[in-house]
Order: sequence, then C-alpha cells, then structure tokens
Amino acid sequence: QVRLVESGGGSVQAGGSLRLSCAASGFTYSAYCMGWFRQAPGKEREGVATISSDFTTNYADSVKGRFTISRDNAKNILYLQMNSLKPEDTAMYYCAADPFAMGWEMLRDEWRVNYWGHGTQVTVSS
Repeated sequence: QVRLVESGGGSVQAGGSLRLSCAASGFTYSAYCMGWFRQAPGKEREGVATISSDFTTNYADSVKGRFTISRDNAKNILYLQMNSLKPEDTAMYYCAADPFAMGWEMLRDEWRVNYWGHGTQVTVSS
C-alpha cells in the first residue's frame, strides 16, 4: 500500500534551517507529482512547494527564495530544504503525492492530492 513517511521536523530559532524528508513506497514514485503542504494552528492547510515527475518546481510566494524542493527517484525520497526560517513558518508539514495533477494545480488545489503523509512538526521561535 502507499506510504508517505515524513521526518526532519523540529524546533529552530528564526533564521535557522531544517531539511524535511519524505520516504515514499507502494507506488511508482518517479511518475507522481510530489509536494509539501503545511497547516498552522487555526489555519487551513496550504501548499508550500511541488515538484512534478519532470522535475518542474512550483512554490508558494511566502517561501520563494528560502525553500527548495527536490526529489531522489533512485531512493524514492522527497526533500524540502528550508532556510531563513521565520516564526510564521511554524506548522505541521505534510508530504503529498498525486499521479495526475500538474505541479501548479497541486499547489493551488489540495483536493487534487491522492495520498498524504501523517506530517512532521516544524516550530520556529523568534
């Protein structure tokens, strides 16, 4: 069955960095559009970054220039490198996978996502 397992979350001070990982199994990883979403307390879940099967990337405006999404198709792992972290980046971060959506569609419309991980918490203190 499909599994998406996130890791790498934690607590950092503003300006710090974290790298999230998502280990994928149970599907043809290289053919799927993959993404990261986040949900802060009291807010709706939002798209952070996506990477298509052709490695095209899309980012939310709030993270452009600070976050980098990448994928390793040999290891079936998705990454999110987060630099210059801000307190407003504090949220639960979720890995997502979908075989049909374009990256920009997935970023905009979370309803398109077929599979979700359970999340990893990122906390940024000022």
